[in-house]
Amino acid sequence: MEQSYGKLTHWLAFYLCKGLGVKTLLALAQKLPLEDLFTLSHEQLLALGLNQQVATNIAATNWTQVKHYETLINQADIQVISYFDSRYPPLLKEIASAPLLLFCRGNCDLLLSPQIAIVGSRNATPIGLEIAAQFAHQLCEAGLTVTSGMALGIDGAAHKGALASTGKTIAVLGTGVDIYYPKRHKLLTDQVLKNGVLVSEFLPGAAANSNNFPRRNRIISGLSLGVLIVEAEIKSGSLITVRYALEQNKEVFAVPGSIKNPLSQASHFLIKQGAKLVENVSDILEEVSFFGQNSLYNIEEPIESEPECAVLKSVGFEVTPVDVIARRCELPIDKVQTRLLDLELDDKVERVLDGYIKLGAT
Repeated sequence: MEQSYGKLTHWLAFYLCKGLGVKTLLALAQKLPLEDLFTLSHEQLLALGLNQQVATNIAATNWTQVKHYETLINQADIQVISYFDSRYPPLLKEIASAPLLLFCRGNCDLLLSPQIAIVGSRNATPIGLEIAAQFAHQLCEAGLTVTSGMALGIDGAAHKGALASTGKTIAVLGTGVDIYYPKRHKLLTDQVLKNGVLVSEFLPGAAANSNNFPRRNRIISGLSLGVLIVEAEIKSGSLITVRYALEQNKEVFAVPGSIKNPLSQASHFLIKQGAKLVENVSDILEEVSFFGQNSLYNIEEPIESEPECAVLKSVGFEVTPVDVIARRCELPIDKVQTRLLDLELDDKVERVLDGYIKLGAT
């Protein structure tokens, strides 16, 4: 399978090379064709500005492993879209830590369509599920694509509502796109595959892992013009998606609920913080109507540069617990954990059993 920019074999090799990210590849692409990296010696790779570890990893590429994943991709009819591909969603390209590769099954054209993400609790109430499905249906009727995460509860209801309309829905998975998760959504996953598209940054065969889902959430918000939260508690994965949406300068919409319903807490909190209270789909459409299909937000990345990052400076090359990192940089633990996730995505730190360790300078 050829990609619009380079061979699939090379992109998989880059993906599997620890420490080699989009920023480094962008810089290298200014110097030479990226596939030429695999023809260079360790010394020549160092001369390009790569650090010892990345140069070693490239020189020692496991081509058997690359071939294994290439076979899985072809067998499952998976399309692979690289950051350098013209099919890569432009809004997603603008976020911090944009994924190098997207593994997709279904109608990839939907990735370039204007989208609204719908997120919420896995344990939603019947009325919450009804609201999510109705909003999804009406958004599709208005010409938008509905993006969510295929989780139980609100996610599933959003996908179902979209399928009942135009079928334009995107499921961003925390597993490989060839994996059914949760298993109760096998039929729904097949329906989305038939009418919409399944997307993941994880390799085929990747099983569900708790660390994958916060990473998945930045893609849900990154693809979308805005995020609608229907029902969720204050401490929930949905708020991670909202946090990413705010960092990405996206619109945040919230459906209010009863003050006696714990699942209204997140929506009410966000409304107090400035999210738009929505009662019907028109409240969303009037906010996003200014953004045409090919328009982009002017997205800024508020992340500190690595040399100035207080959290990164507080992580040692030995195992450093999160509470120690928070004490060193004098920041609340929730903010430290958020920043650590960003640093982990950029291969600056690595999560281990009792905390984090700093990786070598890039």
